Formats: sequence, structure tokens, C-alpha cells
Amino acid sequence: MNNHVTVLEIDGNALEHNLNYFKNKLEPTTKVLAVVKAFGYGSDGIKVASFLEDKIDYFGVAYTHEGVELRESGIEKPILVLHPQIQNFDAIVKYHLEPSLYNFKILRAFLQFADQHPLMNYPVHLKFNTGLNRLGLWHNDIPLILSEIKASDHVRVQSIFSHLAASEDANERDFTIGQINDFAAIVKKIYQHLDYEPMIHALNTSGVVNYSQAQFDMVRIGIGLYGFGNDAQETAQLKNTHTLSSIISQIHMIEPGETVGYNRAFVSKSFAKTATIPIGHADGISRKLGNEKGYVTIHGQKVPIIGNVCMDMLMVDISKIDCKEGDPVIIFDSQKTINNFAEASETISYEILTAISQRVKRILKA
Repeated sequence: MNNHVTVLEIDGNALEHNLNYFKNKLEPTTKVLAVVKAFGYGSDGIKVASFLEDKIDYFGVAYTHEGVELRESGIEKPILVLHPQIQNFDAIVKYHLEPSLYNFKILRAFLQFADQHPLMNYPVHLKFNTGLNRLGLWHNDIPLILSEIKASDHVRVQSIFSHLAASEDANERDFTIGQINDFAAIVKKIYQHLDYEPMIHALNTSGVVNYSQAQFDMVRIGIGLYGFGNDAQETAQLKNTHTLSSIISQIHMIEPGETVGYNRAFVSKSFAKTATIPIGHADGISRKLGNEKGYVTIHGQKVPIIGNVCMDMLMVDISKIDCKEGDPVIIFDSQKTINNFAEASETISYEILTAISQRVKRILKA
């Protein structure tokens, strides 16, 4: 039982609002895959999936164990595993997860696995590289890919997909359109040689915003579900889903010349009052936020983080506000405060959200 007083609250109403915002950009027949990898972008993948299951068509996870956890929690919707490994095949089939086959090694290994067990028309997804150069099969290998797929009665291609490299960047529009066109050419070639037409999908969150004409059969919504678009204007249309809060554990009265925290990084120039809060870098608070680079909010007022962020605690200067031990503390509760953390930490909102430690208690409120 997690009795950590620091709590991450996930707003179910905000999740649904964000989902509907993107659905409104889609054709009624376009399916939605909700990406719940990395613990639901640092929230709670199981709680988020349970809340969204009757509102979407597919779930996407990065690794097999994430899909297994969803199945064991009762999730029944199809689950695409984006980065399976050969040693995961037993679990993938046991829990009826759908693997992305992204290179010849994993393609051939899964075909062999399917033949040996044997499986019948097991759903697989073919991932093609169109420019991200991360994972994916190559277009010039299509004849060989198809010959191996068609030689097996044990798998069925559920979808063909790719991933855009810079769909949020207006300066890369030509490159992105090139990716979409290349993907369309890949699909056309495959369709010509299969006796059925798998689903196709290429758009991520920012792709839906900027290239909705290429929504194909399905889109994959990730960071957008959690309140962030590809620019400030889009983000303003979304609602924040993550609120991280804690309490004041102890208050200290500090005299001039006294220091606070490891390495005596903060030296008080006058009489001051500090508060210690039970959250630190082991909970996902970057050490870059120390020494007055970041702040938290107490009773609606910003208070700077002073000294170095500790593993389990951080200290703030509360000299100018009236508060007491046990009072609530807001670490972040809006896209603005999350972005402020990201800027001060020299990173992006994705990392701020996904860095929140699993020892922090999660609550989903709808």
C-alpha cells in the first residue's frame, strides 16, 4: 500500500475532452489508437486505459510487459506492441497482443513461431521506415516481405504503418509530405499483391493537427491525450490531465549566513523561513530545478526551490507567505507549470510527465 503523501492526480474529464478534441478533426469512420506506453505518459497506463476503453478502438504500448499488464487488468481492446522482442513471443500470443514487425529478423522469427505453434491468422502489423530512421522495414524489400507473408497461413497483416519524424514543425512540411507520399506508395504496392486490404495509419498527435488529410484508417494519439498539442495555440484548446501535489513536512527559521541542503548550495542573506517538501529527484524532480531555477505553489503563491534538490525532498523559501506544516503544495497543475518545469530543466513536457516515479501515488478522478 502506497502511503507516500505526494500524489499525482489524473483528470479523467480532461482526458475525455482531449480525446474528443482530436476526434472532431477526424472522419467518423477513422479509428483512434490511444497510446498508453510509459505508464500512460507518466500517469497510470492501467487507469487511463480502463477509463478510455469504451471510447477508442486500439491501444498502443512500447513493450510487451505493458500490454500484459493491461490484459491482466481486464483490458480487452486490441493492443499494438510497437517494439516487441523475440523473447516476448510466448507472452504476446498468450495475452493476444499484436506485434509490430519492423525488421526481417523479427518478421522471420514471428513467422517461424506462428508456424511451429501453430497459429491461425494471427494479427501482426508491418512497420515501414519512411524517414524517421528509428524502426521499420524498407520499401525496396516489399517483394520479399510479401513473399514470406503470403507463404504463411498463420498470420494476417492487421495494419501497415509508419511514423512521422517532424509533423509538429512547419519548417519540415515538405519532408513530412514526402513521408506521407512515400507511405502511400508503399501501401499501394502492398495492396496490389495481397488479396485483402490491411488498415493503414501514419499520424501521431501533431500529424492529426497538421495533416488530417492523411488520417487514412486510424490515427495514434499520444501526448495530445495528456494535454499537449504541437504549439501553444493547440495546447490552449486542450485540458491539463496531470496534477502533482504534496505537503509541507517541516518549516525552518534560517538566520543570516546559514545554509540549506547538500553542498551548502543556498546561503541565506537575511532571516528566512524555509519549507521541506517530501518529493525529490527520485520522484522525477530534476536537480536542474534547484537553486531557484524552479518553483512550486503554496496557497496560490510561487515559492522558489532553494539549494540542491535531494533524492526524496526539496526545500523552498516561504519567507513571504503565511503557511504551516501539513499545508498542501502544488508541484504542477497546468500545461503552463509543466512547461515551466521543462524549460528550467532544459527538456520537454514528455520527460517531465514520464519521469514521475512509480512510488508516487496515482489517483484518477472522472
